[in-house]
Amino acid sequence: MTDIENRIASNRITLLHPNEVFVFGSNLEGFHAGGAARQAMGWGAIWGQGTGLQGQTYAIPTMFRSASDIQPYVDEFIAFARQHPEKVFLVTEIGCGIAGFTCKEIAPLFKQAVEVENIRLPRSFWKVLKQNHTI
Repeated sequence: MTDIENRIASNRITLLHPNEVFVFGSNLEGFHAGGAARQAMGWGAIWGQGTGLQGQTYAIPTMFRSASDIQPYVDEFIAFARQHPEKVFLVTEIGCGIAGFTCKEIAPLFKQAVEVENIRLPRSFWKVLKQNHTI
């Protein structure tokens, strides 16, 4: 059983410790102009880079027609997090703002993250994963 309470990312991330990474939704072009992407610019997100590690941030593209189009990028992120157990990844409600998806559409994409101890998910994602019997 996963200890959810110790794996919740705050809805208001304003400070990062040196080992923490802010995980945000982006677009493939890396135009970080709004929402969490704009906030990520303060922690090293690179204008013009739409995916991957950038400073203390990690971009997952979310601006697609279907939530299923996001899955390969989420899988890539989870693999990256597994390879970097020294870092703690704070996932925002990616795709649930400007991209227009719901938590019910996005949270299941993170099913494989449930067993990755250094990934923190939003409470709303945990709630959906619990309802889907993922945890």
